[in-house]
Amino acid sequence: MVHIDTTAHLEGFRRFLINSTCLSFMPESYLEDPEVFPEKEGLAGSIYVEAADKVTLKKIREITFVNATDILGVIYSSKSGNTKLKWRQTRGTIGKVTGEASANSLVNLFAARAISEEYADQLVKGMQPLPAERAPEHRLVEAEPMMEKAPLSVEGDSDSSTPEIQGEDASAETSSAV
Repeated sequence: MVHIDTTAHLEGFRRFLINSTCLSFMPESYLEDPEVFPEKEGLAGSIYVEAADKVTLKKIREITFVNATDILGVIYSSKSGNTKLKWRQTRGTIGKVTGEASANSLVNLFAARAISEEYADQLVKGMQPLPAERAPEHRLVEAEPMMEKAPLSVEGDSDSSTPEIQGEDASAETSSAV
């Protein structure tokens, strides 16, 4: 997960929401309309659009599509809980995106052009593991020797040791006695 703190156009953030939640079933006319946003309630993922004017259009699956104008903010939380982002209007359709994003959400933010390539590269560089010369040393740990098996005992038996059976005939006697 990476911390996001950048500016983004509202349309880019709207496309991110669509890519992350409902692209496969969103009606094409809604996809092309910059005023249509997905909303979702629930514990497993949510989207809330804060707007001066908002009208419910249609509910498909768990997503409610709304026509919203004068957007003040959008709050998004992924189903997994690994991504929690907020878009807040700063001027017109430009706003500030802040929060935590998973690697998958980072890809979706970039694909939707909500974040620039330079910003995505900067975030990815921060996510990569350290080069081998700077990484902490990892040592293989030798396996501990197997413990010797303790003799079995039968409950109520006063003798704690089990007599050993020796010879080939003994193994045949044991199996026939069972």
